[in-house]
Amino acid sequence: MRAHEAGALHAEGYRGPAWLQTPVDVNALVPSLWATSVGRGADGVLTVGGVSVADLARDFGTPAYIIDEDDFRSRARDFKQTYAEVFDSLSGGADVFYAGKAFLCTEVARWILDEGLSLDVCTGGELAVAIRAGVPGERIGVHGNNKSIAEIRAALEYGVGRIVVDSFDEIDRVAAVATELGVVAPVLIRVTVGVEAHTHEFIATAHEDQKFGLSLSGGHAFEAARRILGRPESLRLLGLHSHIGSQIFDTSGFEVSARRIVGLHTQIARELGTELPELDLGGGFGIAYTTEHDPLPPKNLAAGMAEIIERECRADGVAVPRISVEPGRAIAGPSTFTLYEVGTVKPVELDGGAQRVYVSVDGGMSDNVRTALYDANYSCTLANRASQADPVLARVVGKHCESGDIVVKDEFLPADVTAGDLVAVPGTGAYCRSLSSQYNHTPRPPVVAVRDGVARVIVRRESIDDLLALDV
Repeated sequence: MRAHEAGALHAEGYRGPAWLQTPVDVNALVPSLWATSVGRGADGVLTVGGVSVADLARDFGTPAYIIDEDDFRSRARDFKQTYAEVFDSLSGGADVFYAGKAFLCTEVARWILDEGLSLDVCTGGELAVAIRAGVPGERIGVHGNNKSIAEIRAALEYGVGRIVVDSFDEIDRVAAVATELGVVAPVLIRVTVGVEAHTHEFIATAHEDQKFGLSLSGGHAFEAARRILGRPESLRLLGLHSHIGSQIFDTSGFEVSARRIVGLHTQIARELGTELPELDLGGGFGIAYTTEHDPLPPKNLAAGMAEIIERECRADGVAVPRISVEPGRAIAGPSTFTLYEVGTVKPVELDGGAQRVYVSVDGGMSDNVRTALYDANYSCTLANRASQADPVLARVVGKHCESGDIVVKDEFLPADVTAGDLVAVPGTGAYCRSLSSQYNHTPRPPVVAVRDGVARVIVRRESIDDLLALDV
C-alpha cells in the first residue's frame, strides 16, 4: 500500500500499529502489563491488592498513581537474590542499586532498604530523600554529570559508598571537597564505551557524542583512572561504570560494551598496577508497556551478563570484579498504574472509512509526559466495569492545552466507554511521577500504595495552595 503523505494515521483502513491486535475480549487483561495482584472482580471492576478501583477513586480521587507494594517489593527482591546467586560463584558477588530517578519517595526508599538493595541517586534532592528514609551512606551511590560542590559535600559528609565521576572537572571537585573534609572519596569512573542499546538497536560506533561519561576511544577514561590513582590521599578508585541505554530486552548489547569495559579494566591493571575491585554495568532493563514488548526476567538477564563478563575476563586473564547493576524501571514500572476518570468521548472519522474514538481523561501530559517526550506507547483498560460492547480503536488524551497531550496513542476500548468511566493505564511506575509537572497549573496526583486490602497515600495530592505557595 502506498504511504499516505500525511502519515500512517491517515492511510486507508488504518487500524492502529501492526502489533496492536483487535482483542477477542476487550475486558481481558494482558498479565505482562500489570502488577501481579491486578485482576477483575466478579462485577468486572478492576482490583489491586484486594481493593477495587471504584473504592480507590472514591477515597483518593483521580487521577492517581496506584502502586502494588507487594509487586514492587517482589521485583526488587528478585533482582537482589538473582544477581547474588549468579555472581557469588564467579566473583566477589553483586550489588543491586535501585535507580531512584525512576521513582523515589521516602516510603519507596524504605522498601528498597527493607529488601536489601542499595540506592542510586543523581541529585541533592534524591540524596535528601535517601537520608530522610534512613538509608545508610554505604548503600548509596551518587550519579550525575554536573554535581555541585554542595551536592558533593552533602554526599561525602553522609559517607556515601560511591560517587560516579563524570568528567575531569568533577575529579578535581570531588578531590577538593574530600581534602576539605579530611576524607577519602570512593569513586567510580563513568565510561562512554561507544555502544548504545535501545530496544534491539545496537550500534557500536558514534555514540560518544553525549553529555555523560568519559570517552574510552579518546583515552579520557584511562587518563581519569591515572589521575584518580595519583591522588590516594583524597580519592579511592573502586572501579568502572558503563551504561548503554534503556528499554533493553536482551543481553546482546552487552557483548561489545563488556569487551570494551573489561579491556579498560585490564589496561588499568597492567599499565597502572591496580586491578580494580568493582564493575558497574548500569541499568536500562526493559519492561512491557504494550503487547509489542517481551522483556527478559532478571534470572535470564543475570545469567546472560555473567556469561559475557566471565568470558571477557577469562580472555584477558583478570579476575571477575564485584558486579553492580542499576534497575529502576524494571522494578517500579510494572508495579503501578494510573487511574483516570473519563470526561469526554469524541468519535473522529479517519480517511478510508476508519474511525478513532478520542477519550479525554482528567490527567494527561502533566502526570505522564513520556508519550509526548519519547513517542512512548502505553496500553489501557476500562476499569470500573466489564463491557459487552464491541472494541473500538481509541486514543486516550489529556486535558491540557497541547495537541500532543496524549496518554495512550492506540488501544481498543469498549464502544460504550462514556463520561464517568474509569480508565487504568499500566506501566506508569517509572518516569511518570518523576517527570510530572504543574503544566496549566494542574496539581500533581497522589501516589497510593495498596497491600493486603489496605490502601494508603505515600505521596499526597498537591493542592491549589501548593501551586500558589511559591508565588512571591
